[in-house]
Amino acid sequence: MPLQRWKKVRQEFEIRNPWWTYKKDITLLPGGKEGEYHFVHVKGSSMIIPVLDDGRLLMVNQYRYLADRESLEFPCGSVKETSTFEETAMQELAEETGLLAAEIRQVGEFNPYNGVTDEMCRVYIARTFTETTAKRDETEEFEQMRLTPEELEEKITSGDIWDGMTLSSWAIACKKLHS
Repeated sequence: MPLQRWKKVRQEFEIRNPWWTYKKDITLLPGGKEGEYHFVHVKGSSMIIPVLDDGRLLMVNQYRYLADRESLEFPCGSVKETSTFEETAMQELAEETGLLAAEIRQVGEFNPYNGVTDEMCRVYIARTFTETTAKRDETEEFEQMRLTPEELEEKITSGDIWDGMTLSSWAIACKKLHS
């Protein structure tokens, strides 16, 4: 038997910034009671796993303000209103690594926190690169790291890689690297 759905009665407000929209919906719960649901709306995000010719993975280390620590991650970014998921993947790869990919393939998607956001993150594997220059966001600074899949697994096990988007993307992509 399928679970009962909630019904959206109305949306009470939105607060927008350049990255997301915070919303509050008034809902009708299955039992007939009115409720409210607060969430973050995002058009989506694209995470790209660059696989170099020697099989190593290109990752970026960056500072994350909320955790006040560095984070080793795959290149990723939010889909802008005028962009597609694939365009975003290519743009983020260029901005964060200085590379253009001749080959890009979507291997899955996931929601990073489905009780808080409607965001869907699409995961891509990229190969065959040429160098490029791209303007970075003034809030971003990156250090590139090249890891074998085994080294990546060790960093996950040790807790050195703690970013949920990277962990989820790797879980989706790791078995698809050679297909």
